[in-house]
Amino acid sequence: MGSLEWHMCLVVALSLSLCNADPESLVVVVRPSISVPRGHTTTLPCWLNPQQSAEGLEVRWYRPNHFDSPVLLYIAKKFENAAQEASFRGRVSFGLMDVQSGGLKAGDVSLKLTNVTLEDAGEYTCYVSSDQVYDSRSVSLEVTQTGTSPLLSAVWREDHMVNVSCESEGWYPEPSLRWSDPKPAQSSKNTKHSKDSSGLLSVHSWILVSGSTEVSCSVGPSGPEEKWARMRLGKPPPAEPGSSHGGWIACLLLLLIVMLALLGLYFYKKRVKEAQLRRGNDEENQKLLTTGDILSPDLSRFNYANVTPEKVENPYLTVKGCRVRDADCQGITGGTCHTAIRGTPGFSSGLHYWEVSMGNDKIGLKESWWVGVTSATEISQDTSPTTSNGFWFLSSSPDRADRFQFSTKPNVLLPVRSRPQTVGVYLNHDIGELSFYNAQDKSLIGSFKANFTGEVFPLFNPGVGDRAPMEILQREKHNENNDVQDPTQNTNHDQC
Repeated sequence: MGSLEWHMCLVVALSLSLCNADPESLVVVVRPSISVPRGHTTTLPCWLNPQQSAEGLEVRWYRPNHFDSPVLLYIAKKFENAAQEASFRGRVSFGLMDVQSGGLKAGDVSLKLTNVTLEDAGEYTCYVSSDQVYDSRSVSLEVTQTGTSPLLSAVWREDHMVNVSCESEGWYPEPSLRWSDPKPAQSSKNTKHSKDSSGLLSVHSWILVSGSTEVSCSVGPSGPEEKWARMRLGKPPPAEPGSSHGGWIACLLLLLIVMLALLGLYFYKKRVKEAQLRRGNDEENQKLLTTGDILSPDLSRFNYANVTPEKVENPYLTVKGCRVRDADCQGITGGTCHTAIRGTPGFSSGLHYWEVSMGNDKIGLKESWWVGVTSATEISQDTSPTTSNGFWFLSSSPDRADRFQFSTKPNVLLPVRSRPQTVGVYLNHDIGELSFYNAQDKSLIGSFKANFTGEVFPLFNPGVGDRAPMEILQREKHNENNDVQDPTQNTNHDQC
């Protein structure tokens, strides 16, 4: 064979080889990550490049190590559900990566997922194959849940420092928490995260501040999903005459309080053992706040006191048993001492707890009220109801529905996360502490220090103009096993 003939044969062979080669190519393209709120519908984009119909191809979406139990399997122009992962049945289908998509005919094999759950978060692989070739790429799905607005509460200390706590719940993934007082945002070493039975996360944090006019707490990612709360603290209250901040006086006081607390442990009954742990010095109280015990108390272990309103003549009040409401209050607006009344008995030591109903769902909840304690032997209508005059209480006002207020000077405002139907009052006379709780969810509304030098009496004020009366709840203290009952669970109230 001559040279020309050989070259012609080679050209023909190469041409035949190219004609018989498989022209098909398959490249999978995805968007690497997708974020979606829990409970919503989302689409994980996946498409073929170059564009070609995927109707005759195998399309398989699966999670790591679950190739044989896929999220979705499309083969031979139909869906195969026999091996499908059970948690995705009825929730997946083909979706469109954008509004211009031509769907499966144009090579769009995106996965549509409805009613997204926290368990759906993770990596998904888009796998496409023909008889000759295949390709795959992975997409990361992030599931989010925006939690509640932060709840701020403050505890004043005798050294004029303020312990401010911030808590928020219902987040996913784990939220960050930042403080500002009003310096640039800072983090706290006393920040704890916890998870509930549904997998949602909560965050609690505590910080000591001094000399600040405002404290802010923000929770969550930066941007529109971030939640924040702000509390105005004002200036620290003035020091008592003769007081000193010297280190040696603080040490002596600390030692004295510790000794008194140890002696007290011998004389309290076992049924109030948990309450005894609240005794001690400021350092011990700080530890309780740091561990979060005061934010989730066991109200059933508190020494429940069946207090009743005093039998006094007051033209501005109507008192029937344990129910107290305003009477003829023409010309009186807001909360004043005109509608305030003491309770009985008084307390000169020990730990005591009582609850006050602020209405119900049928007649509505009260918006104007005071609850707390007073050392006043009688309540004068001209008295200025502040801590310096022997009035320690938490108040609610209809013109400030989003805030509660302590009777301290300067004012301390507390944000209202949900208006309580029943308010619990916890008095620790021995260490001078007064705390207020939402008795339904057992959450702390606020707590502050007080200087009780003698007997104090429960204090009630139903305010002016509410349909709902204020009712002081009465309960049996012991059950058949001689244990203290949970006052939030017993709905059979004794009458006054």
